[in-house]
Amino acid sequence: MTEQSTTLAAPAHAERTGAPDEGAGTPPGPLAERAGALAALAAGHASRGEEERGLTEEVVAGIVAAGFARHFVPAAHGGAEGGFGELAEAVLRLGTGCTSAAWAASLSAYAGRYAAYLPEEGQAEVWAEGPDALLAGALVPSGTVTPVPGGWRLDGAWPYISGVRHAAWVLACATVPGGGDEEGPEVRFFAVPRAAHRVERTWNTTGMRATGSDTLVLDDVLVPAHRSFPRTRVLAGHAPASRARCHTVRMARVGALPFVTPLVGAARGALRAWTERAARGRAPSPGALGELTRAAGETDAAELLVLRAAAAADGTVSLPEPAAAVRGKRDTALAAELVVGAVQRLVRASGTSGQSPHDPVQRFWRDVQTGASHVALSPEAAGAAYGAWAMQEANR
Repeated sequence: MTEQSTTLAAPAHAERTGAPDEGAGTPPGPLAERAGALAALAAGHASRGEEERGLTEEVVAGIVAAGFARHFVPAAHGGAEGGFGELAEAVLRLGTGCTSAAWAASLSAYAGRYAAYLPEEGQAEVWAEGPDALLAGALVPSGTVTPVPGGWRLDGAWPYISGVRHAAWVLACATVPGGGDEEGPEVRFFAVPRAAHRVERTWNTTGMRATGSDTLVLDDVLVPAHRSFPRTRVLAGHAPASRARCHTVRMARVGALPFVTPLVGAARGALRAWTERAARGRAPSPGALGELTRAAGETDAAELLVLRAAAAADGTVSLPEPAAAVRGKRDTALAAELVVGAVQRLVRASGTSGQSPHDPVQRFWRDVQTGASHVALSPEAAGAAYGAWAMQEANR
C-alpha cells in the first residue's frame, strides 16, 4: 500500500480529546496531533464499522495518512523509527473516538515493528512501495510448516487477526518441526503478501466489532527464507539492520502496550460521552457524580501506568531487568482492570438512557469488556510473574 493523500483537519478540541479531565499525557507530537483529528472521523464511522464487522475504508485510509503504519518502520525504508510513548499518546487520542480504530492503528504499528526483524532482503520486499504498507500480525503459533529447499511451505488457519482484511502483508507465526533446543521448539514468523493468503469472515463478537479480526488462511504457501525470522530475535531485540531503540529493546519491556492503550483511550471517550450527555439533560444525582469522579480517577491512573510503561520501553525511565519486564506486565494488566471498572461505573450511572444503541457509552463499555479479555492482559499471569520476582527480591 502506498502513501495515502488523505488530509485530516484538526478540530478545535484536538489538543486534548479526553474530557472532562486533562489526563496524564505529555504535549502531543505530530502523530498524536493527527490522531486527535482522526478520532472525530473514526467516531462518525463507528456505527457503520460495527454493522460491517470491520473498519470503513475511510478510517483505514486515515490511519495510514496519520502515520501509524510507518511509525516503527526502519529509517532505511522511509519509516519514522518512532518511540513507544509517542505512539501510546496517539493511540489514546484515537481511542476516544473509536476503540476498534485505535486497536487497528496500534496493532498495525507494532506489526511494522516486527517486520523490522526480517532479513534485509525481506524488509525490502515488504516495503517495496514505501513505509505505509499496512501489516497484520498472527502472533500465536498455528498452522503447519514444511521445510523445503530455500524456505518453507505453510498451510492452515490463524484466527483472530486484527486488520487482516486491509493488510498488504501478514506475519504468520508457526512452530517449525524438528527445530528448537532445550528451551523448546523453534517458533518463526513468516511474511506472506496479500496475494498469497485468503481471509475467512469469522469475527462476530459483542465488542470490538469493527476490528475485523477474522481468520487468515494459507493454502500450501511457499515462503522463501529471506521472508522469515525466529521469534527469539524479536524477543531479544536483535534487529538485523537497525540500532534504533524501538528495534533493540527486549520484547518483555514492550509487553501488552499494543493491547491496553486503545482501552484506556476508550475509557476517556466514555467519560467525554457521558459528561456531554449529562450536561444536556437533568442535573445528575450526587451518586452519579460520585461514579463519574471515581471513573475519571481510575482512567487517569490507568493512563499514568500505560505512559510509564511506554517510557520504560523508550528507556526514558531507568529500570534494571527483570524489574522492568515484570512491572510493565503488572502495570498494563492493572490498567486494563481499572478501565473496565471505570466504564462499568459510567454505564451504571447512565440509567436506562445509557443502554441505547445510539449512546456511545455502551459501545465503549462493550469494547473495553471484550478487549480486556485478551490473553496478554491476564491479571493472573501478570500477578504470577510479579509475585515471583517480588518474593525473590525479598529473599536476597
